[in-house]
Amino acid sequence: MDSYGNDPRQLVAILLDIQNASGRNYVDMQWAKLVSRLMDVPLSKVFDILTFYSMFSTRPRGRYLIEICHSSPCRFCGAQDVVGWFEAAAGIKIGQTSADGDITLERANCVGPCEIGPTVKIGDEVFGNLDAEKAKALVRRCREGSLNGVLPCRN
Repeated sequence: MDSYGNDPRQLVAILLDIQNASGRNYVDMQWAKLVSRLMDVPLSKVFDILTFYSMFSTRPRGRYLIEICHSSPCRFCGAQDVVGWFEAAAGIKIGQTSADGDITLERANCVGPCEIGPTVKIGDEVFGNLDAEKAKALVRRCREGSLNGVLPCRN
């Protein structure tokens, strides 16, 4: 909070930093309460932000959050197949986190690059032109912890 000058206008950025530092991709209520108190912002405002924006979570998620795009362009390109591929590869359903805490699968409204749909977003990277083999490879890399430094699938 100090790095943002304890500026309440930076509340979203502060909460994102806390979520990224959590190790489980979420903002625990103890941290939300601390932010509220130290920044003199009502807890209800902090909670409003945490529950309004889909990028936030108040429950623990996997180290790798795999967000499967289900916007209209991706649906036309087979997004429902992508859901099945990732569910099979990860051994979990949409909205669940793997027992080892490595992977959470969620749907996303849009991740942006419609021209390479269907797409998924893992961390800050978008992977497109997916098929069952690419889905398996991405899940494997997440489990191995070797996704970092892997270039997004753009072809």
